[in-house]
Amino acid sequence: MTKAEDRILVQEHLAHAAEPKPLSADEKAQLEARIKAALKEKDAVLVAHYYVDPDIQRLAEESGGCVADSLEMARFGNQHPASTVVVAGVRFMGETAKILNPEKRVLMPTLEATCSLDVGCPADEFQAYCDEHSDRTVVVYANTSAAVKARADWVVTSSCAQAIVEDLDARGEKILWAPDKHLGHYVQKTTGADMLLWDGSCIVHEEFKYRGLEDLRALYPDAAILVHPESPDAVVEMADVVGSTSQLIHAVQNLPNQQFIVATDNGIFYKMQQLAPNKTLIEAPTAGDGATCRSCAQCPWMAMNGLENLLQVIENGDQEVFVDSDTREAALRPLRRMLDFTSGMNLKAAGNA
Repeated sequence: MTKAEDRILVQEHLAHAAEPKPLSADEKAQLEARIKAALKEKDAVLVAHYYVDPDIQRLAEESGGCVADSLEMARFGNQHPASTVVVAGVRFMGETAKILNPEKRVLMPTLEATCSLDVGCPADEFQAYCDEHSDRTVVVYANTSAAVKARADWVVTSSCAQAIVEDLDARGEKILWAPDKHLGHYVQKTTGADMLLWDGSCIVHEEFKYRGLEDLRALYPDAAILVHPESPDAVVEMADVVGSTSQLIHAVQNLPNQQFIVATDNGIFYKMQQLAPNKTLIEAPTAGDGATCRSCAQCPWMAMNGLENLLQVIENGDQEVFVDSDTREAALRPLRRMLDFTSGMNLKAAGNA
């Protein structure tokens, strides 16, 4: 797929993306009470990603669910006794939950919430690309469809990608990496592995720019710069900490700095501020000054998760995630490889975008 075609696909998805309407404090309170009651009635648990609306993150915590990265969301759903898992995030997260929990019902507030990395890596084109390079071990980022995972040898998150690629490289294996080229380039630089990179990117993290970050650092010289490795190389090179969502949250808690410039989706501020209330968080600038882009420091598809559609899906049981059995079994193998590999790692720090 060419870069132009990738952008067209993403823009087509964005054209149909509908963000929830603003709600008054009373409307929020009523909806939250109804959601909590519906979760109990339907034997359901809510798991939310760090990037969704803070109201949904808080509701997940208050109702006995969890707020986490996509892998921990799936793990939590697997371990929780509820028969239904409600995933507030984007579609690949719901699919991952279903792959790991086939016996459970997995629902999402909207199945239209996707990801530019997923959209930019169609399964049929990826299959053909892999066939062209059949001598390479296929490693895919978690931000991909179940069908793409089914073609992979390994699935990775941003926190375990380096360790897994290092291990594969030590065994003399050449890597075919997809879909995020920025994360792939970061892993390639840090490991020295022979990696062929698919040309994909995250529309949120690609908006962070070196010049704006440099100007902000001049204003806050004592602030630590936190960057997700899905960002462009020039931005990554400015960082004091490069890491996954969970790793960046961990940095805010543990570094001595009082100020942090954060270059990732601003939904993460809820958990950062909750765990480090005395720290000052500064949103890194993007290319979208003047409201020129929809992705500026916030994923437009994550923003499609709202209290109203969350209540609707719990009460009605629609928007269910399905993965056919053959795809699920094929995708489970690389996921299990990752889970087995990371079982001895610090899981609290493990995560992805």
